[in-house]
Amino acid sequence: MARRIPGSRSKRAPGASADGAGGDKPDYRPSREDILKFVAENPDRASKRDIAKAFSLRGDDRIWLKAVLRDLQAEGVLEKRSRKLHKPGALPHVTVLDVFGRDEDGGLLARPSEEREGFESEIVAIRPTMPGKGPTPGVGDRVLARIFPADEAQGPDYTGQIIKVFDKRRETALGVIRRLPDGSHRAEPVERRQPEMLVEGEFLNDAQPGDLVELEPMRPTRYGLPRGKVTSIIGSLSSEKAVSMIAIHAHDIPHVFPRDVIEEAEQATPASMEGREDWRAVPLVTIDPADAKDHDDAVHAVPDEDEKNPGGVIVTVAIADVAAYVRPGSALDREALKRGNSVYFPDRVVPMLPEHISNDLCSLREGQDRPALAVRMTFAADGRKLRHSFHRVMMKSAARLSYPQAQAAIDGAADDKTGPILEGTLRPLWEAYAVLSRGRQHRGPLELDLPERKLQLKPDGTVDRVVVPERLDAHRLIEEFMIQANVAAAETLEAKKQPLIYRIHDAPSLSKQESLREFLQTVDLSLARGPQLRPSQFNALLEKVKGEENELLINEVVLRSQSQAEYSPGNIGHFGLNLRRYAHFTSPIRRYADLVVHRALIAALGLGKDGLTPGEEARLEDTSALISASERRAMAAERDTVDRLIADHLASRKGEQFEARVGGVTKAGLFVRLPQFGADGFIPVSSLGNDYYIYDESAHSLVGERGGKGYRLGDAVEVRLVEIAPLAGSMRFEMLSEPRPLPPATRSFHKAKRRDRRLSSKAPRRAGVRQRRK
Repeated sequence: MARRIPGSRSKRAPGASADGAGGDKPDYRPSREDILKFVAENPDRASKRDIAKAFSLRGDDRIWLKAVLRDLQAEGVLEKRSRKLHKPGALPHVTVLDVFGRDEDGGLLARPSEEREGFESEIVAIRPTMPGKGPTPGVGDRVLARIFPADEAQGPDYTGQIIKVFDKRRETALGVIRRLPDGSHRAEPVERRQPEMLVEGEFLNDAQPGDLVELEPMRPTRYGLPRGKVTSIIGSLSSEKAVSMIAIHAHDIPHVFPRDVIEEAEQATPASMEGREDWRAVPLVTIDPADAKDHDDAVHAVPDEDEKNPGGVIVTVAIADVAAYVRPGSALDREALKRGNSVYFPDRVVPMLPEHISNDLCSLREGQDRPALAVRMTFAADGRKLRHSFHRVMMKSAARLSYPQAQAAIDGAADDKTGPILEGTLRPLWEAYAVLSRGRQHRGPLELDLPERKLQLKPDGTVDRVVVPERLDAHRLIEEFMIQANVAAAETLEAKKQPLIYRIHDAPSLSKQESLREFLQTVDLSLARGPQLRPSQFNALLEKVKGEENELLINEVVLRSQSQAEYSPGNIGHFGLNLRRYAHFTSPIRRYADLVVHRALIAALGLGKDGLTPGEEARLEDTSALISASERRAMAAERDTVDRLIADHLASRKGEQFEARVGGVTKAGLFVRLPQFGADGFIPVSSLGNDYYIYDESAHSLVGERGGKGYRLGDAVEVRLVEIAPLAGSMRFEMLSEPRPLPPATRSFHKAKRRDRRLSSKAPRRAGVRQRRK
């Protein structure tokens, strides 16, 4: 019940009209239950401001509401995502779903396309759409939907309203055909949880041993392996790029451009000078990886000659004008939105745009006229940005350089290309980077230090070796220039009150902060408390362990405590970069979000007729959800491909011993990582020894109940490779290192756990209660 406040002013109940219609207006502050009910029923408008408006809270009542919401978050009853409040574990308001079946009344049922660690698969009942009034999905479809908590206590957890139906997809499996000595054929699975299938001769459909195929499961039999029939042959596993093709099909990544998209791209012609400034005399240069095929950004810097800005610099960033070729509503645009981003595998790239656009017309090639959207930024000597301006230009790249090549020139080893431009072009770039570095140091973004490994492949597509590329100042220079250009884009669009898609990164949730603090206590470290946690506090922690045994461990744990960055039309800032506003602007060839920002700038600044349309503005929330899901899909596919390539690389080394580190701890066992290869494998808890191991979530450890010894995240261990499945990218190891004693604080946790287990074993079990959180 809501609590009445004697003498307080009249307040409007949720749902009463603003003009007073709806009867007498009660005077009350909402109870905790009222607030929780409102959040559950209004997932799309549950920010602090929305709640205050719904209950007509003003003045001191808003301060009271802020304190109540803070308490509810601290108790774990609510969690904050993108400035909106949600019940912990609740699905995002806009989610990608897979339709898997129907209920008793014929209604469609779906579940999230991505599994969420710690939760059972939630069920979503799809709301029916009126004929002709919206997309109509079917069983087997992948859809984008708005999610609402279900009213009924029994039945599905949520209801969903369809926004978009993706490509039709059948309930198929991927496998590789193998011929057994008895002449029968089986499909070896490419997914860890997928069973092996028996494929009878009449259902091979011309597939040969070694072919990667798509299979349709057949009606199950009572005995033996499940059976399947080949529906399509993807290609031979012995061919180059076969491993990435597995990930492409497993994650439903569009990789073949439709005919109308190709035709539209081929018909595109170079952009004209109409409506553009002529910047072809500005010596902009591109600095990219040595093997880059498209070049979407170019940079330039000079000292600021204004006497009022001593030591200041003028930095220019020019970005390929993709909006000049990819118009809203065109076939190219529809396909780019469907893909969301380019996907980068070790052996291939699945581009967002056809090659004629991405590698030719929009690529800032050396010595060729190219259209660009450029930002010119002026910085003070201390790194503060004083002003900036955007321009639609025609440019001509003065030089195409690689990162090592540009760095070598600055370090005194210029070559024939960098020598002539060293003093006039490259040196000013590095001087400007020194200025921007002061601003970055003052800003204090999160500075995690985790080595990034790269696979070098042989001509046949298999792994040659795993390397850790050197991190150069040339990389940092381009990174900082791009960050500042992205900030300038967001600032300009906000000033013009132009809707846009932000790149947002929320602060760690209170529950993750608390888990991190509990873990840090086990290694005699601490993290300050308070709702306004800043990246500088994490940086101070990371600096404290630099060069120590726990450095890599602490970096890993801090990374796991962070939220996931995403796209959104609502701004909450970027926690990791410590920026109040941030938008992706610098890579429109490979990210759809950047193309939207380009169109928004064109519309807001009157730079042409190909800007953001009202229809696009109305769909920004849906577009943000779609490209965020595409980004996560690409990351999963890239990770799976690396796992398969490395597993294949180590297939001949079964039985060998390796140095490893514990990279993950679960109730089921330990994930271990081989630093030399960047490979991950699993050690089941049942194989760890004759002790009973208990999972300590807060300390990221498994601890023996009797001996008080165990294994913790980050531990250096010796392991033996005992089982490997290259197609699935999975490896199983045996632990060779003895468990080590854990700190007293961790052991006392397990004494409490044992006591809880004894008490719970005496308590009667509640039948019919489903526990969602694992």
